[in-house]
Amino acid sequence: MFGAINILFYPKKRASDTDGKVTVYARITVNGKRAEFSLRRTVDEQRWDARAGRLRGTGLEVSKFNRFLDTVKNRCFEIHDTLLREHQDVSATVIKNMYLGKEGKEWMVLEIFENHNEEMESLLGKGFTKGTLQRYRAAYKHVSAYVQHNYQRNDIPVRRVDHKFITGLEYFLKSKRNCEHNTAIKYIVNFKKIIRIAYANEWISRDPFFHWKASWKTKEKQFLTQGELDKLQNKKSFLPRLDLVRDIFVFCCYTGLAYADVKLLKQEDIIIGVDGYRWIKMGRKKTKAISSIPLLPPAEAIIEKYSEHPYVLEGKAVLPVLTNQKSNAYLKEIADVCGINKNLTTHLARHTFATTVTLSKGVSISTVSKMLGHRSLKTTQIYAKVLDSKIAEEMSVLKKQLEEQEAQKRKKEIPNQD
Repeated sequence: MFGAINILFYPKKRASDTDGKVTVYARITVNGKRAEFSLRRTVDEQRWDARAGRLRGTGLEVSKFNRFLDTVKNRCFEIHDTLLREHQDVSATVIKNMYLGKEGKEWMVLEIFENHNEEMESLLGKGFTKGTLQRYRAAYKHVSAYVQHNYQRNDIPVRRVDHKFITGLEYFLKSKRNCEHNTAIKYIVNFKKIIRIAYANEWISRDPFFHWKASWKTKEKQFLTQGELDKLQNKKSFLPRLDLVRDIFVFCCYTGLAYADVKLLKQEDIIIGVDGYRWIKMGRKKTKAISSIPLLPPAEAIIEKYSEHPYVLEGKAVLPVLTNQKSNAYLKEIADVCGINKNLTTHLARHTFATTVTLSKGVSISTVSKMLGHRSLKTTQIYAKVLDSKIAEEMSVLKKQLEEQEAQKRKKEIPNQD
């Protein structure tokens, strides 16, 4: 729904204005947003009626100037009505540009998207990561495929994006591109940023995402139980390439480091902590938040094991980490060899640290949050799984208390036989 248009004329003194003369400007307001432009006419400031927005008086020059103001206003109203009739985007900027004869180009969806991605690529390492760029590139490909599938065109004007376009994109991602629900929502959130850029630049007059809200499905995050972690650690008959990936995975299970962070871990990131033992203290690549992690014996042992590796001796990192793609591929082999029926990934190690290694052993959630480098406890709670063993342990205490209360009750109900 479009708001009413309002036209206001007002004087503004410029450096070039002399002898009490001021330049008159027009201000167009549509849906609370303004656009202003100079009428390139000057008037006597003392004769300007601010309340009426025109000159005072009845002389010929005054009447002529006020008629000119009426002409400007009527022309703006005509443009506004034409845009509404033709179902075009209506904004103060569009009306101003059409009045001035500067309608400008029509912005296209994929054109804006591509410009955004190119700018992001130029800012890699300066606020954006390669992973973020890859996600936006993938989102671009999906939106491009949707436009071709639904509209049989290579691109469409951004003004044609509406709520139906968005819901149609979600259906397309799930049905034609085989995306899971949360994955589809992530791509639409990426696309939402592109549309917000268009809205902020007034290339469209309304936000088609106004009535759309991302709906995330809670997904159980997998982790290794203590028994599975022990089985993985103690397995001896690994091929060298699998042995390395297993060790890096176990290291992450005992430090909580994400793949991107363990790959960047340097000797200077290992310090002597307040307790006199070695700690990892580094900024996370993803959030730049500081992780503070005391090194547990299994992690210390892995660092020692690879201390003479050529990659480590060259000072490139503390551990010789393979690519994420190779690591995940080898982890699937490792799971088969160990008889672990779970989809092992590099990030599953971080979940294991949060659940099996720390929280289930009584480490407080605030401490785990600090080690994981989270800025909010709310983020840590995603990892805070309550294990069945912990439920059994705590409920057994309650069960015992209730059984004792029941025994005491029965004892009181039995009459004295003496």
